[in-house]
Amino acid sequence: MNTDERGTKRFSVAARTRMAVALMVAGCLALVGLAVTGQAATPERLEFVQVGHWVYNDAAQSAFHVDGSTNRVDARADVPGANGSQVAQGDGSGYVVERNRITEFDKATLSVEESTPPPAPETPFVMEIAGGPYLVYRNAGQIVRLGDPAATVPAGGPLSRPVATTDGTVWAHRADSGSICELPKGAAVMTCPAQLPPGHGGGLTLVGDSPVVLDTTGDSLHRVGPDGLGEALPLGIKLSPSAQVANSAVGGRLAIADPERNQLHLIDISGLDQDHPSAKPISVELAKGSRFNGPLSSSNVVAMIDETRGEVLTYDADGKLKSTAKVPGQGTPPRLAKGEDNRIYVDSSDGSHVLVVNGDDGTVVDVDVDKAASSQTAGAPSADPEPSGDQPPPRQQDQRQQAPPNTQQAPPPVAKATPPGAPRKVSATSGDGSIKVSWSPAADNGARITAYRVTWTGGSTRVGGSSRGTTISGLTNGTPYVITVAAENSAGIGAGAGAKAVIPGPANRPAGAPVVTANATAAGKVSVSWTQPDLRGGTLVHYLVSVTGKGQRTVSASSAEFTGVTGTATVTVRAVTKFGSGSTLTGATGSRKVTVPAPSDPPTITITGVRVGTGLIVDVTANGKGASATCQAKYGDAVSASKACSGATSLPINNVGYIGAVTVTATIKTSGGTGSDSWTGSPSMRSGIPGGSLIWLGPMALVGLRRRKEKELL
Repeated sequence: MNTDERGTKRFSVAARTRMAVALMVAGCLALVGLAVTGQAATPERLEFVQVGHWVYNDAAQSAFHVDGSTNRVDARADVPGANGSQVAQGDGSGYVVERNRITEFDKATLSVEESTPPPAPETPFVMEIAGGPYLVYRNAGQIVRLGDPAATVPAGGPLSRPVATTDGTVWAHRADSGSICELPKGAAVMTCPAQLPPGHGGGLTLVGDSPVVLDTTGDSLHRVGPDGLGEALPLGIKLSPSAQVANSAVGGRLAIADPERNQLHLIDISGLDQDHPSAKPISVELAKGSRFNGPLSSSNVVAMIDETRGEVLTYDADGKLKSTAKVPGQGTPPRLAKGEDNRIYVDSSDGSHVLVVNGDDGTVVDVDVDKAASSQTAGAPSADPEPSGDQPPPRQQDQRQQAPPNTQQAPPPVAKATPPGAPRKVSATSGDGSIKVSWSPAADNGARITAYRVTWTGGSTRVGGSSRGTTISGLTNGTPYVITVAAENSAGIGAGAGAKAVIPGPANRPAGAPVVTANATAAGKVSVSWTQPDLRGGTLVHYLVSVTGKGQRTVSASSAEFTGVTGTATVTVRAVTKFGSGSTLTGATGSRKVTVPAPSDPPTITITGVRVGTGLIVDVTANGKGASATCQAKYGDAVSASKACSGATSLPINNVGYIGAVTVTATIKTSGGTGSDSWTGSPSMRSGIPGGSLIWLGPMALVGLRRRKEKELL
């Protein structure tokens, strides 16, 4: 082979190699382009993780996409919306969510698709998860799935903050009934496998991608399974009813914020699955006088918003403060959102800034959306990316640099504001001639809340729109009151929410004395019942019931029975109550004396037979005539041990000797008197055959025979 042939051969091999690489690169670019633009069908069971975060900018009236990995604005969609709108994203679409309208836009073309009305005029809780996104209208108890298949699922009542597992199952807690319900991915009906005890408050979280419920009344955590709640894990701390749990655990600890006590608790959750006690909770003091939003967790970070100071705070699993950053913007408080990319996003109220929280180390970066909006047209990135290699950028990218022509019809006008929603978590506690009532904010439904109206039987009051509680004075102690709270804005007065009836009274007073009734029978049975006393505004825990000689019992009902009581006894009953999360108080004693009556007839005893054992066994039939009885048998000077007897009873007389017939007596004693019986005859062997003197002569005869045999041998 000459030089030219070898050169041609090398060129041919190199060309084929370059061609193969080029085809591979082109194929990969084509696949990536199809996936990004949404033009390719998503394979079944394949889910894309949504990277970054969309925010609605009030000034630009547009939705902007923030890339959390680069901390840059990289896309814009001109979508009409009201100030303060939220943006949710799914696989191929984004949604601008207002209180009275949901507008869908295509993430590939960044053009408006359609607008639909929501099921309720309130601000929903947004969940970007597999099969979603979901909008949870907590006050209305409605869950809207914007993904495929779209659906609106009724929950049956108001909901606390929901959580979702990685398979797309939404878990929600019914705030009114305590039911724990699930909505699997693609399902249209919720099922409720578990329930908190009646009257208990709580919230949901995730531990190891499984649902766990926080019982804020019982101060405990429970796994949620198909058969209900699992064993309780005590928190080791007392929580206020308004405590909020994070969406998931961080480093083996679960964050719980208690705004009433200005504390953030980090609870060791190892005791949920391991047979050993949990470590002591870590408590972090929060700024006093501030109102907080959160906590929200990523893999290694817990984030909180101090709404009063306009700051985002991040902590690690040990409660160490990692960063503090100001949230720019004015108006309503900032919003927290958890991205599927393990970042936490904090939106300023007007969408002018987005703070990106690194989910690994808690650092915070401020992305200026206003600045990007002023230099960016719809669909264009804020700066041209640097080209890689010597290939020109894909043609499709050039097309997306220009705003697409507006071929859509004008969207419907924004709906007017409506009256507020009902206040949440209304609670009331009694005082001396007063009741303290508190609540969580109601949804403003498009207009600022200007006041809260508090009403009760015989009166009402009005407090400012920023108030979260008030104290009602001049009430009558001992009279029950039902307190109702309603929010008011420029559109009118919203629906009211009430607390359970509360009875004012001096603080922490023990309960009064129950009225006790007691009856006794001749058999020593005492039946006790009582009426509920004046609880003095406290909550009944249980009763303490005692009878002389029988100790004390803890009883939840209003009656009890005791047996074996003799003579005259005293019955006492006391109510144990509790005020809020304080310690228990034991009330005044209600008492009643009762006498066990003596039987009207004396007891009887009948000897039914005498048998041979280690001595003599006397069989009797004892009848105490309804009273407790003791029996004893006697032969000569030998007597049996005294023992309780009723019906057929055996009385052994041990270590006695006899020859021939014997005479045996038996006696019975009760509180009603004494009875006796006598028997004469020959005791029977175990087989029932009379023994006479054989039992005693037999051994003597054996001794004589043994001695005669010994003489013969000699």
